[in-house]
Amino acid sequence: QLQLVESGGGLVQPGGSLRLSCAASGSTLDFYDIVWFRQAPGKEREGVSCIGSSGGYTNYADSVSGRFTVSRDNAKKMVYLQMNSLKPDDTAVYYCAARRRGCTWYDYMMDYWGKGTLVTVSA
Repeated sequence: QLQLVESGGGLVQPGGSLRLSCAASGSTLDFYDIVWFRQAPGKEREGVSCIGSSGGYTNYADSVSGRFTVSRDNAKKMVYLQMNSLKPDDTAVYYCAARRRGCTWYDYMMDYWGKGTLVTVSA
């Protein structure tokens, strides 16, 4: 069983930056692809970034491409989401999720989830 815990959320002004962390425990992280999802108030959950198990593959939703960067350190069992040039539309609860069969934007295909961390972008 893989446990995931997100951290790093908070309140930030438009144009600011945050780095989210996803800490894994209970199993090696090496075999898992990690997807960052977010859910804004009143909206469906959406995938924003995915990183393959080795870190060699990354993908981003159009809405965050060029502003967000995903990375991982398997030895530390950590995955990161660097978020720059934040906009009010980025306000959401951010979740990391894991699966072993490749990146996907479909949340129902994920095997493990963290409980989320809230990011609020507001002046």
